[in-house]
Amino acid sequence: MSLSIRNQIPGTVLAVTAGEAMASVKVRLAAGQVITAAITTDAVKDLGLAEGSAVKALVKSTEVSLATGPVEGISIRNQIAGTVTDVSTGGAMGSVRISVEGGGLTAAITKDAVEDLGLASGTSVVALIKSTEVSLAAA
Repeated sequence: MSLSIRNQIPGTVLAVTAGEAMASVKVRLAAGQVITAAITTDAVKDLGLAEGSAVKALVKSTEVSLATGPVEGISIRNQIAGTVTDVSTGGAMGSVRISVEGGGLTAAITKDAVEDLGLASGTSVVALIKSTEVSLAAA
């Protein structure tokens, strides 16, 4: 199946913490970063997720926010450091490609944000992704 989701990152499930309706799934990405996905417990069961399961973490580019450094005092669990490799902007929006250890991410942010953050090739950034915006696919 082909998907329009630009960010498809392979990883391995480290832990599953199941609640009544939702579960928190920690995934170690290929380069060692750990991200958290908040998905339904039904999805955990349907996908057969358990420690050691191979998965792909899927994140729409519109759900990736950028900061110019690590952010403290925020509820966003997933912060992945990287370097901007390409920026393209249109009238209102921009697409920012980021090289992260083990691969890459794409963020779709406003043109104003691109300008305000001074984003250009070579800029160090941190990709911020809410755990509720990370979907998992069995690999």
